[in-house]
Amino acid sequence: MKSHQSISIKDLDVTHILDAEVQADIPSGLPLRKWLYSWLLDPNIPGNYQKGFDRWIGILIVVNLFVLIFEHVPAIYDTYKNWFHMFDIFSVGAFTLEYALRLYLAPEDEEFKNKRSPRLGYVSSPFAIIDFLAVAPFYLQAFIPIDLRMLRFLRLLRTLKLFRVIIPAYHEFIQLNQGRTFRQRMHALMFVSPYGGKLQEFFNNFIAVWVLISVIAVVLESVQSVSYILHVEFVILDAVAVAIFTMEYCMRLYCCVEEPRFSHAVAGRFKQAKQASTVIDFLAILPFFLEIFLHHLIDLRFLRVFRLARLLKLTRGNEATATLGRVIQREWPIIAAASFIMLLLVVLTASLGFLFEHEAQPDKFDNIPNSIYWAVITLASVGYGDISPVTPAGRAMTIIVALMGIGIFAIPAALMTSAFNDELMKQRQALKNKIHDILLDGVIDPEEMDFIRTESKRLHFDVVEINALIKQVQQELEDAENFSAMPLQTIAGNSELAVEHFKSLLSTIRQLTLLTDPVKFEKIAVDKDRLTASELALWRAFQSKS
Repeated sequence: MKSHQSISIKDLDVTHILDAEVQADIPSGLPLRKWLYSWLLDPNIPGNYQKGFDRWIGILIVVNLFVLIFEHVPAIYDTYKNWFHMFDIFSVGAFTLEYALRLYLAPEDEEFKNKRSPRLGYVSSPFAIIDFLAVAPFYLQAFIPIDLRMLRFLRLLRTLKLFRVIIPAYHEFIQLNQGRTFRQRMHALMFVSPYGGKLQEFFNNFIAVWVLISVIAVVLESVQSVSYILHVEFVILDAVAVAIFTMEYCMRLYCCVEEPRFSHAVAGRFKQAKQASTVIDFLAILPFFLEIFLHHLIDLRFLRVFRLARLLKLTRGNEATATLGRVIQREWPIIAAASFIMLLLVVLTASLGFLFEHEAQPDKFDNIPNSIYWAVITLASVGYGDISPVTPAGRAMTIIVALMGIGIFAIPAALMTSAFNDELMKQRQALKNKIHDILLDGVIDPEEMDFIRTESKRLHFDVVEINALIKQVQQELEDAENFSAMPLQTIAGNSELAVEHFKSLLSTIRQLTLLTDPVKFEKIAVDKDRLTASELALWRAFQSKS
């Protein structure tokens, strides 16, 4: 839901803002057609099955596309011909049922209900034509002799059904970006912004799907029997994936100057290119081009395995990865100290292992660097068994080292777990404070509503927690109104009231720090000696926490 106007805190529907699961309130006594439309196709009723219905149809369309690709591989199609035929019958049945359902419910649809003939209006609409073309080839073969290869080609028309969700998203994107330049529109598509809308989300999902497809292809390509059958398909798929990722990389560098931190035409793009996520994008396509242009000089087939780096593209915009990075940066001194202790212990263990076992096993403990392998797997309590001590002294030392390793190697994991949990708690508390400050004025504008929705989902705030904050703010607003009507002496005479009044005044000061220009405030306070040093220090303390 996107609100276009500010609403009062009293009218705030937290369930709707957080897109929480709600039970659709649809009367059971409605006429059958109205009842079916309300449950299955009405996009304006929260809690119905409309989103799920569209989602499953979309998944079926994508699966059909892959099935059509595999049908052109004789080794697969000839072996599982009956399964392919059964899936085609199932798909046609599902798409036919969808078409018939939409045709039957057309008189309830807002787009067609006011036309002279709602069903005729639906049949002649672009989406209905696409729905018809998705199933028509299957039924045509029953009446018209059609070459089976031509029939397979016509079934590609089923992918056009995806336009049912893409076209509305495109129209929304155009509306959001009216009057903006081409580069600004491209920026809205590539970067998270208020101008992206659903199309930006679809673009990110499209890239994520291609990342998964290309990585799965790389993994399957390593299986000789699969690679033998699908070698050509793997080559084509990799070329398409690289083309998509290259286009994304170039588009990102082109429009990144719309970001304030990358605003310079040359230096800004160079700075964007040095970002970790952009470097990953570059590494995702580099092996392909190196193999094309340098294959005649050296054998670069080993670079193909580095295509798995494309999986790292999924970390872009992933808050969990960003949080982990902040945790490592914050706890790095402790992690470094623990790592140093582990390194000392590994070297010491390897040296003792070489000392005790070299004469007994000169082929395995031939030198200290090779003994490090045994030391690491022993300290980590892995113990593959390919190298093990045979002397009494070596075995005694191994027992001690293994027990020490359980504690030493567990330190970094414990540190990371605790620090990660602390970071999440800090972020949740900071978000609570921010939402509290947003709600204090009693009115929420669209930008604030989007912020609450986005951040609450990111940190897994539920309806109960947001409602608790709303009740707290409402109580503070009511107390503030009550305090304003009470004499200060009365408030001071009641310690409980005095505490609440003090909290209310602090909230007012906090609001003031958020809404006031700090530079102008301090200039007037200092130049005209309006505030004492202690008062100015208190103001700066509030400013730093805001």
